[in-house]
Amino acid sequence: MYPGDVDFSNGHEGTLGKRSLINPRPPFPHPGYISTMFAAKFMGVTLCRKVIEKKLSYPTNPSSQGEGDTSQIMVTDTTPNGDESIDDPDDSALGTALHQIDRAAQHVDVDEGVLELMKNPTRVVEVTVPVERDDGSIETFTGYRAQHDDVRGPYKGGIRYHPEVTAEEAVGLSMWMTWKCAVMDLPFGGAKGGVVVDPNDLSRKENERLTRRFTEELRDVIGPTIDIAAPDMGTGPQTMAWMMDAFSMQQGETIPGVVTGKPPIVGGSVGREEAPGHSVAIITREFIDYQDRDLKDTTVAVQGYGSVGANAARALDKWGADVVAVSDVKGTVYNPEGLDTQTIPSYDEQPNAVTTYEEGEILDADELLELDVDVLIPAAIGGVLTEDNADDIQADIIVEGANGPTTSGADEIFAERDIPLVPDILANAGGVTVSYFEWLQDINRRKWDLERVNEELEEFMLSAWNDVREIYEERELTWREAAYVLALERVGEAKAYRGLWP
Repeated sequence: MYPGDVDFSNGHEGTLGKRSLINPRPPFPHPGYISTMFAAKFMGVTLCRKVIEKKLSYPTNPSSQGEGDTSQIMVTDTTPNGDESIDDPDDSALGTALHQIDRAAQHVDVDEGVLELMKNPTRVVEVTVPVERDDGSIETFTGYRAQHDDVRGPYKGGIRYHPEVTAEEAVGLSMWMTWKCAVMDLPFGGAKGGVVVDPNDLSRKENERLTRRFTEELRDVIGPTIDIAAPDMGTGPQTMAWMMDAFSMQQGETIPGVVTGKPPIVGGSVGREEAPGHSVAIITREFIDYQDRDLKDTTVAVQGYGSVGANAARALDKWGADVVAVSDVKGTVYNPEGLDTQTIPSYDEQPNAVTTYEEGEILDADELLELDVDVLIPAAIGGVLTEDNADDIQADIIVEGANGPTTSGADEIFAERDIPLVPDILANAGGVTVSYFEWLQDINRRKWDLERVNEELEEFMLSAWNDVREIYEERELTWREAAYVLALERVGEAKAYRGLWP
């Protein structure tokens, strides 16, 4: 193997390869590296699918408040000759992503070879991250960075710190980032990464040392024109500030554009924290109007009251909707007359405190999903809408606030029941969109005020909404299929124009 190669032949179930040796750093990629990766994509098998044929079991992940999140359940065979059925769906991040591509591909005029290429990441980097603990001991952690596609621009995606981070998860999430950026017509491709660690077990100094070393290990494969990171589960603005500083110190100049989601004082953008929830609210508003409903007569239930859920609920409340239920892991607060969302503490304001709100009935957390409301917004974790509960959902409309909250089996049930579902790659794309605005501000060294950020976000969301709506109406697809068709056509067209090199 050459430096940077990923070993797909190590025989270990549940990993895409052993550590990628980024160091020592050769001045140019070894020819063997290019040929290895090129050959891997055209061996006649889909490497991602080959991995998941092993029927690995995944635990469920908690939510992210970054550019994307999902959960992982059981992975089953989804090879081209595999038996996919509603009774045996592959509901991991990777399996769901591949399933969604296959469904959309039936409606896309894209070369089969290009479609197969889009089912594989460009590369998956795995690194060992040694960290000195506060007691002087050395502990090693494993980190990943999956880079799915950069045909439309630099890779873009979050960094998460969680004990259940895996390479397969990173690949699946990186695919979703590619499609999300394409739907929004942003000049980015998809990436995702993280470190296998519980950040709650680290002191602030240990977290900083972990972040700086992880950044150094990834230094050759990230950068403002290569791969731009962002916050995700277990990370935040401070993490991004440390990453930016670590990268800048080695480059010899301040390079704020290497990450987004930073504090505004060091090159971040105002409005970035609120953006995913804001975009969910915008798309919900537009969908209600599309169905000739009055937003003021619309009841809404929001599962998850973190950054996405709280900001979506508060925006819809402000615009006149009746937000009748919100939940966190402790439970649901429900009031059919409507809640004062401004006075219910979000997770950032007071963790898991939704049930301290006194002006409503307290229900179990899962009961929110089955309330009789006009709009259900799952904005907590992935995989919450499944075959087991899809028939019990009473909402007229579902708008995905989290990434991957709906399993493939549930998707088919909702389609059969004629329940429209607006997908995550459109609804919650405000995060990566304002990350794009932040990146523009960084590379141009010119800051925007909040009014401009919100105006630009509104414009981008409405443009993407109209693009997806046109495909939905013209081709009689589901909303998810319409969004994926738009994404696949844009990525496929870019690949057709650029061609293959060499």
